[in-house]
Amino acid sequence: MNWKMWSEIEATLTEYQVKPLLAVVPDNQDPVLQVDSPAEDFWERARRWQARGWTIALHGFEHQYIAERPGIVTPRKKTEFAGVPAPEQEEKLRRGMEILERQGLKPSVWIAPNNSFDATTVALLPRFGIHVICDGWFRFPFVWPLTPSLSPSDGKKAKERGWMFWVPQQLFGFRPAPRGVWTVCYHHNHWTAADLARFRADVSRYRAALWSLDDVQQVWAGRRSRWSAWLCTSPRLSPLLTRIELKFWEWWCSSRNSSGPVNPSLRPVEQSGTLN
Repeated sequence: MNWKMWSEIEATLTEYQVKPLLAVVPDNQDPVLQVDSPAEDFWERARRWQARGWTIALHGFEHQYIAERPGIVTPRKKTEFAGVPAPEQEEKLRRGMEILERQGLKPSVWIAPNNSFDATTVALLPRFGIHVICDGWFRFPFVWPLTPSLSPSDGKKAKERGWMFWVPQQLFGFRPAPRGVWTVCYHHNHWTAADLARFRADVSRYRAALWSLDDVQQVWAGRRSRWSAWLCTSPRLSPLLTRIELKFWEWWCSSRNSSGPVNPSLRPVEQSGTLN
């Protein structure tokens, strides 16, 4: 991880009292992420983040892409989980959770490496106390029932068993957007000074619209929506629809601005942030 850049990001989040969602790899073996030498006090830092009310997410196990299968929310085929047999996935989740819990961390959210996982992953997560997934292209969080089937193709009849709360992840930078929950994902390892300055300016500008995961859950945790669930699991169509929606919103706001001030109700709301 780029620790020098992270220290500046952390200072900004602290200054503006933003509570982000942090994706933590339990046993990072991905050389792409190994930008700087490991911080000897990493776990102590992570415990401080958690103590501040920042949300810790389980971000895979080793961040190693061991298979080439598309997941349920992305068509990309490099994956650590999608298509991997259930026993192997369960072992990865178990070992990852053991590492984090041994260090005093209590992850409550799943964020998959490369956004790639499958129905088996979803069915396994509650066994480890995780009932929130942050991923997918849709506007409003929703709750959806689980099924006893560990594979969508094993022929078993689907029955409701438990639930999963889905939070979208659509953006990679702040921007005006229509009403909804818009999660902004940042990978800062190769940021420049200009990237950092833009981040600080955006956090300052959008601070009033930034929510923590707890805030999102309090408002949206009871919502069930077949439309959002369908969008979430239509990874080739949903990003296109979202981009069209954002372009249309940008055009509509520009036309409103040209004739007068924008109604406050039209400004972006409920943007959350993910850093990994």
